[in-house]
Parts: sequence; structure tokens; C-alpha cells
Amino acid sequence: MSDQIKHECGIAFIRLLKPLSYYQQKYGTALYGLNKLYLLMEKQHNRGQDGAGIATIKLDMKPGSRYISRYRSMASNAVADIFEYVQNKFVDIQENTPELMQDTEWLKNNVSFIGEVLMGHLRYGTHGKNSIENCHPFLRQNNWMTRNLVIAGNFNMTNVDELLEQLYELGQHPKEKADTVTVLEKIGHFLDDENQELFDQYKKEGHDNVAITHKISDNLDIANILRRSAKTWDGGYSICGMVGNGDSFIMRDPAGIRPAYYYYDDEIVVAASERPALQTAFNIQFKDVKEIDPGHALIIKKNGEVSMEQFREPTERLSCSFERIYFSKGSDVEIYRERKQLGRLLSDKILQAVNYDLKNTVFSFIPNTAEVAFFGMVDGVQQYVRRHQKDILLHKKESLTDQQLEDLLSLAPRVEKLAVKDVKLRTFITQDADRSEMVAHVYDTTYGIINNHQDTLVALDDSIVRGTTLKQSIIKIVDRLHPKKIIIVSSAPQIRYPDCYGIDMSRMGQFVAFDAAIQLLTERGMWQVIEDVYTKCKASLLLPKEEIVNHVKEIYKPFTPEEISAKIAQIITPKGTVAEVEVIYQSLENLHEACPKNKGDWYFSGNYPTPGGNKVVNKAFVNWKEGNNQRAY
Repeated sequence: MSDQIKHECGIAFIRLLKPLSYYQQKYGTALYGLNKLYLLMEKQHNRGQDGAGIATIKLDMKPGSRYISRYRSMASNAVADIFEYVQNKFVDIQENTPELMQDTEWLKNNVSFIGEVLMGHLRYGTHGKNSIENCHPFLRQNNWMTRNLVIAGNFNMTNVDELLEQLYELGQHPKEKADTVTVLEKIGHFLDDENQELFDQYKKEGHDNVAITHKISDNLDIANILRRSAKTWDGGYSICGMVGNGDSFIMRDPAGIRPAYYYYDDEIVVAASERPALQTAFNIQFKDVKEIDPGHALIIKKNGEVSMEQFREPTERLSCSFERIYFSKGSDVEIYRERKQLGRLLSDKILQAVNYDLKNTVFSFIPNTAEVAFFGMVDGVQQYVRRHQKDILLHKKESLTDQQLEDLLSLAPRVEKLAVKDVKLRTFITQDADRSEMVAHVYDTTYGIINNHQDTLVALDDSIVRGTTLKQSIIKIVDRLHPKKIIIVSSAPQIRYPDCYGIDMSRMGQFVAFDAAIQLLTERGMWQVIEDVYTKCKASLLLPKEEIVNHVKEIYKPFTPEEISAKIAQIITPKGTVAEVEVIYQSLENLHEACPKNKGDWYFSGNYPTPGGNKVVNKAFVNWKEGNNQRAY
């Protein structure tokens, strides 16, 4: 998108089901698991900009031996930095005793990170501080192997205050107010409970402590721990966890908001946030990669048993549609087709806007994530061309001159690449005036292919959030080409409401659609609507979240989507622009038609999948009205 929103977090998980010697013999390396973890993380590098981390667990290590290893990095190339750190542990061995690289037992006993359970995380911090302490995986340590817990996830909880209060009531004192800490400590508490209950049971049966330790490891009920832990969670999440004994899980929220995919056979169990990462890293066919069911956890016991267990009652499936529009890589065949369909479904509205004048219309896209939707838009225009040609040839062929026939057969959309991002340019100057001047040049353009004051330029973007880049850079630059009209098209609907499940969209004032609605209310003397919504939102914050409704919808209710789009066009048009500017958005109906499996659309519709979402949107409005720039959750 031209207004960049940072990506989601990403998770990667590998459980080796065979002894390490098996992979040494079959694949020629004891580092098979680490190599695959690196691939899984690199193939999802689109999901993390703020840091990364890995953790591994070695199974059946003797007491006194280190069995959990963790390393995190905030380097600009965090994944490469992590695996360079790991690789350095083998440099001396490879140079001085290379034969030991074949000895998997020696490596496991003497080198960290050589384990059977591996976890990776790519971090994007929605609001948290960017410090190494905020990077996943998070570790809860204990001298009992089955009380150690490592977690990493792609999640945000809307009810952190409530979860913290529950931890206080349990007698805990969390070190900070963060959803990651509350999730870790909540699971950790019930993991402790499970351990204690099993210990008491086996003690009564007369087992000694060493035997009890092994029996606890064999009989931990991971599904029950997750049921008790997640009972009051309100948010979107896919969370990966490892217990010190080697039991592990990947859990997904009841609405399926955040994505999680897995595959397993007799050698491996693997999971990730994106399906193509699994397909590429392990050469797996599309049909063999499955989604973790909403409200379920994929559980892998230390003995290698794999099961899918329900921990919360699934709700209506409302998986995040932004994953399909923007976040996930388009190399997933379903996402690729959906993005093309998003563009195709816009073609009729675009053709109407240009009055079907293809001769004087140039089609382009704003790099680079909109490219697939652009292909679909062009397909839609070409379908119109074929229908038009067929209709003329069937009904008017007798009256066509040779020139008219030639013109008809040569009719095609004019497709050009006009806006090119200059990735080398950095807006490093701090003064506002200088920064604005530099931002205006972040994009460059191709000159000489627009007919002055004659052509209409249609530029497709995958979404428009703030409109700042359009106003400060793109429209200024393409206006220099002297088009008669500039039509900015968004393959996503108008973003009207904050997200509270992982995307960096939490403040009302950052949405150009909200700005447009407020300006329209002001211009039409409807300030009372704003005051009434503020009063209702303020009062709602005293209610239990289950009773709260989204009052911010009333801000948009007086206007059609077209009225708001027209006002957005005015807002994003910089002073001095000669060309007329129009903005066209995708409709919600078309979004659902294009992405039938991912109907989560709360940022467009205001229909939140959890009760906490309504509380967040009302709080965000109150914050905006009161001039408070804090997050709403």
C-alpha cells in the first residue's frame, strides 16, 4: 500500500519426530532442523521488521545439561544475524574436528541449539517498545523441566487490564503490562497447577520423586492447560508454545482471526503463519498443508503423538481479510486468485468512471503489493473489450469501414508502469518543511507516455489508510505528467475503524475516511452527531465489554460511501494540482465475494469478531475527541 502499514508477526515451528542421526543419514546434516527453521523464517520475512528470535529444546537430556537455548536479535537483518550467531558455534568444529559434525550425539550434548523442537518468531511491535526484551520467544524458567515454558505468537489481546487483574487475583505480580506477559503467565500458572495436581496424585500412589517427574512428563494434559488459560482471552492470536519436556502446541483464536498452517508426516511436524513458507521449505503440495482450526490447538506430545484439540468453542469464522489483501505473500495460490478477483471486481466501476474511453485512459498501479490486483483489473477491462468487440461484430459488421474494423480490433487497455518507488531515498532531515519536500520525491515516475490534458490516469493501490503518501508524493508526481484526470482506485474498502488484533491501526485520527466523515459532518452543521457519539462512547466504557456496541458507526451513517470517497479525493489532492482527482473504493460485497473464506472486515465495517473490539473502537473515538493520542487497548 502507498501508506505503509507494518506487517503482522510471524511464527515458525518444527518438531523432528526421528532421532537426529536419522536426518544426518538421510539429509547429510545434523543441522537439518536449524536449516529448515532458517528457511521458514526467511520465507516469512515480510512479516517482521522489528526483530526476531528462536528457541530450541533438546529431548531426554541428563540432569545438569542445558536443554533450552534461545537467541533474539533486533538487527536490521535479524534473521540472518540470529543464524550467523548459531552458525558460529560450529566454525571451530568444522575447522578443527570436522568428523564431529557427523556425530549427532556429541553435537546434541555439546552444542546449543541442536534440538528436536524448534521455534522461530518474526516480530512486528504494534505499540510495544522496540527492545530485545520485547522480542519473542518469551521464556518462563523453572528448575522442573515440565514447568519451563517458551511461547511466541502473532497476537493482540483487547482485555489486557482484565487479564492482569486475574493474575493479581492468582497472587502473581507481572513485571509489566503487556499482553505477551499476561499470556505467558496465564499459561504458566495453569501449567504449574497441572504439574502440582499430577505430583500430588502420583505421590499418593506411592511413587518416588524421580518416577513422578517422568510420569508428569508423560501425562501433562496440554489441551486442559490451554482451555483453562484461554478461557477469558479476547483477541486475535496464533500462539506457539513449548514445554521444557518437549510437549508443544500451536493454538488459534476461536474466530480464526490470525492465520496458522501446519503439516506433518512420520518425520516432522511443522507450522507457520503462511502456507507458501511451508510449501517452499519442505517441498509440500498445496493440498497437504492444513489450517489449524479456530478455537483449536495442534498438540505434539513428547512421544510424537499429534492431535488437534479444541480449547475454546469456535465462533463465526472471521479471519482477517487484510491477510488476503496485503499482509500474506501473494505466492499462496488462493491469495493470488483472491487478489486478482479484487481487481477484476473493480473493473466495471472504473470503466464507468472513464466513460468507457479506453483510447484516452492509462492504467497503472502503485508499487508493488497492488500488482496482482492490477492484473485482475486489467483482466476485467479486457473482458469488457472482448464483449464490446463481439457485440459490434455480431450486429454492425456490415456497416464497418476498414478503419473502423482496424480500430475495433486494436482496442485494448493502455497499461503502463508510472509510479516507481526510489528505495534508496531516505527522509532523514528532521525539519517538517524539509521532510515534506523529501517525501514528495520518494516516488518517481515515467515521463512522456501521458497525452497532455487528454488522458485519464487510473492508478490502483491495494488500500488507502491515511492518504498521506498520495497527497505528499504520488499525486504531485503524476500530476506533472499533465493528465486530464487522476483516478486513485483502492482494491480494499474504506478503512474506517481501528484494528486491535495485531495491525498497526489503532487511532481514529489516522484514517482518511474518518477525517472525511468528520469534515462532512462539520460542513453540513451536524456537529451534534459527533457530540452524541462521544457521549455514548464515553458512557459505554463503564459497561461490561459484552454489552458494548460500536457507536462510531453513527459517524458514517449520514453519508453514502460515494460521498465519503468524494471528500477523500478533496483531502488527498495537494494544492496546485491541475488534474481532477477521483477516488474509487472496493465495496464490502465485492470483498466478501473475492475472499469468501476470510470475511473478517471490522476495519471496514465496524463489525468486530470479539466483544473487546467494540470497547476498543469506542475508546479510540473518546481518545480522538479528547485529544489523547494513546492506544485504545
